[in-house]
Amino acid sequence: MQGIELSVSQALLRETAIELQSLVHILNGEQPTLLPEKYRLKIVDGTCLTATDHRLDAIRAFAAKALPGKALVVLDPLSKLVTDIFPCADGHAQERCLFNEVLETVQPNDVWNGDRNFCTAKFLFTIARKKAFFLVRQHGALGWKPLTELQHIGEINTGKIFEQEVEISYEGRGMRVRRVLLKLFQSTRDLEWEIAILTNLPIADASALTVGLVYRNRWSLETLFQTVTDNFNGEIHTLAYPKAALFSFSMALVAYNILATLRAALGSVHGVGKIEAGLSDFYLVDEIQGTYRGMMIAIPSPHWESLRTISLTQMALLLQHLAAQVNLKRFLKTPRCPKKKREPLIVDRKHRHVSTARLLEAHQTTRKNQ
Repeated sequence: MQGIELSVSQALLRETAIELQSLVHILNGEQPTLLPEKYRLKIVDGTCLTATDHRLDAIRAFAAKALPGKALVVLDPLSKLVTDIFPCADGHAQERCLFNEVLETVQPNDVWNGDRNFCTAKFLFTIARKKAFFLVRQHGALGWKPLTELQHIGEINTGKIFEQEVEISYEGRGMRVRRVLLKLFQSTRDLEWEIAILTNLPIADASALTVGLVYRNRWSLETLFQTVTDNFNGEIHTLAYPKAALFSFSMALVAYNILATLRAALGSVHGVGKIEAGLSDFYLVDEIQGTYRGMMIAIPSPHWESLRTISLTQMALLLQHLAAQVNLKRFLKTPRCPKKKREPLIVDRKHRHVSTARLLEAHQTTRKNQ
């Protein structure tokens, strides 16, 4: 697997995503969008593969964690499919070293949604020059000049929305953009109370409230990374070679895309909103893993050959026929109860062990007395 070039891992994901994207469109299983249809929203984010075991001679003598690589991933929020990946074998490199590769794929009317790591003058100006659009969280290092005062626009469920026009510069050129400021009702995990978003989307197509809601959906890519790690074993600790680890991660993303397509098929029959809100990825993956081996024994491989020749339309009809027979109650998410505040633990250095039976007896006696 170390011999698999990074371009192969990238092409594997790209080519399979194109067909699955067409299939989701035929199924009519796409998610609702907040932007006009002429725009293609793309959520981009980076991930660093988890440290591997020290199996190679080159890293065996080091106590530090060995990182096999990182990647920038692009998500299409309409189909919920990962459409592109930009792998990097150097796990210690900055994600910005991959920006030029990302910019080569920018097409007119794309809307690139990213965190503040993507807020560089070159990145924003190049997107605008290609007649595309950006919706990126402002980085503190990016210089800007206010052109208008902040105006209160309204509220969303996470905070108050303000807006103003600002100017940013790159290589002697200036560009007027909108700066949307979200003042949060509750701080982030980094104890931040404000989130500023820069965009060149026209206000007629995306109001400040819409910009805030679209940016908030960027977290769906973070959720995707968690799903791939938990359900598809996308980061295998024993794969220490960078190309092998990145190929495994790309395969996990392809598996996730297949799962997203199955969810789209279920959504086309039972309702997209219902599937998105209530269906558990864990239970779906567990069902497939549990029945696959037995299914391949009961139905030998020659019986599956006919699926290679059917059209995407025929495949969509087959998936919808099967989706109508699924008992959704078996795959619903388990609602999480509110966490109770835990009392501090009792520490007694004179007694390193306790008797469960004695503590149960004492606890039951206390409850009876109350």
